[in-house]
Amino acid sequence: MSNYNVVEIFSSINGEGPRSGQLALFIRMQGCNLDCGYCDTRWANEEDCRSHWTSTEEILDFVRQMQIKNVTITGGEPLLQENIMELLEALAAMEGIRVEIETNGSIDLKPFAGMTNAPSFNMDYKLPGSGMEAHMLPENFTCLTSKDTVKFVVKDHQDLMRALELIRAYGLTETCHVFLSPVYGEIEPEEIVNFMKSNNMNDVTLQLQIHKVIWDSEMRGV
Repeated sequence: MSNYNVVEIFSSINGEGPRSGQLALFIRMQGCNLDCGYCDTRWANEEDCRSHWTSTEEILDFVRQMQIKNVTITGGEPLLQENIMELLEALAAMEGIRVEIETNGSIDLKPFAGMTNAPSFNMDYKLPGSGMEAHMLPENFTCLTSKDTVKFVVKDHQDLMRALELIRAYGLTETCHVFLSPVYGEIEPEEIVNFMKSNNMNDVTLQLQIHKVIWDSEMRGV
């Protein structure tokens, strides 16, 4: 039975994505291979972050006890965890559980997309404002289906232009959910809406992180 470096497990609501506002159980893994300039969970990526090794069975027991259908595995970058496939396969076998992986776009999704009852992916493609776009794997776009999501976190007009370019080049609105989300405190949502209007961005959704509206933006475990 494998173990995973877990920072926290908590219940809350989904703050973003297609199931925004719904109850969810969050499993946050430690560590990330990127260092985005606006990262709001950098504390979970540091090597000295307080964490605990948690087994597959311990996580499954917690999921059973909580009785929450939506399970979100996040980080950091959870797909970096050794033997993460074991956990995903075990969760996939649980009746009535919907598993979502929050991933940063730099990890090859093909092995995971081919799973039986694969999780849904919430892929956060990093735009120029993050400083990390060079690490992105655009081929991951071909792995996404109607149950998956691409999130573009935008910092400025350059990011908006790049997101528009990618959406059109890969026909993303035809294959998956597409969200635009502002970097908190950097760009006004109104600017994003005006950009969407001026470019006829049908089937793209403006997303505000509602957990940062309900709670303090720096609060953990929510």
